Amino acid sequence: MSDQIPDITESGARPSMRRQFFRRRKTCPFTGTNAMKIDYKDVRVLNKFVSERGKMVPSRISAVSATNQRALSLAIKRARFLALMPYVNG
Repeated sequence: MSDQIPDITESGARPSMRRQFFRRRKTCPFTGTNAMKIDYKDVRVLNKFVSERGKMVPSRISAVSATNQRALSLAIKRARFLALMPYVNG
């Protein structure tokens, strides 16, 4: 027997070729025109980057750049300290 994989399976069907997954690059919501501003008093904007459990969403999920992620985390911490946002939800 040869070590090569046959083109046709025993049932007569061709093996399905996997399509390469295309991932659209995310852009930072705080850069560009008409971008949101990071402000500790704007709780509505900050709540978009906090999970339902009260944890900050990581930048790989929220697509925030590293510089803006640092400013965002500082704003969330300030809003929590001033009791504008809760530390824990639930």
